[in-house]
Amino acid sequence: MERPHFKGHLKLLILKMLAEKPMHGYGIMAELERTYGIPHPSPGTVYPILASLKRGGLIETVGEGKREKRLYKATDKGREYLTEHADELREIEELMERFREFSRLGGRELGLVLREVFNSLDSLTDGQKKALAGEFSDFTKRVRLILLGELGDGGDE
Repeated sequence: MERPHFKGHLKLLILKMLAEKPMHGYGIMAELERTYGIPHPSPGTVYPILASLKRGGLIETVGEGKREKRLYKATDKGREYLTEHADELREIEELMERFREFSRLGGRELGLVLREVFNSLDSLTDGQKKALAGEFSDFTKRVRLILLGELGDGGDE
C-alpha cells in the first residue's frame, strides 16, 4: 500500500479543521492523529503548512490560547477554498479512512517490519535471507487468496 501523500493532503485537512473551530498548532497535530489516524504529525510538517495557508490568506491568527499559543482559524477566503475543493477534500477523507483501516489491520506494523528488513539486508546471513524469501512468498500468496475470497470465512466480522 502506498503511503498517502500527506503533505499535499494535510493542507485541506488542516484548513477544514480550522474552518470548524480555532486551534493552536499542537491541537492541530493531536486532532490530525485522532481524527485521521496520521501517526505523530510533526511541528516540522504542520507549521510550514500553517505558514503557507496564512500567506495565502486562507487562515489567520486570532489571538492567544492557553500558555500564549497562537490560535488559527479559517478566513472567508479559506472557507471558499474548501467549498471549491469539496470533491478533493472528500477523496482525501476517504483515502485517510482507508489508511486508518489499513493501520487497524496491522498495516503500520507490517510497514515497520518491512522497513526493518530492508535496512538489515546487509547484515543478514544467506539462511536468513532464504527464510525471509519463503515467508514473503507464502504471505503474498495468502493475502492474494484472501483478496480473491478464497481464504477466510467471507463474513463481515
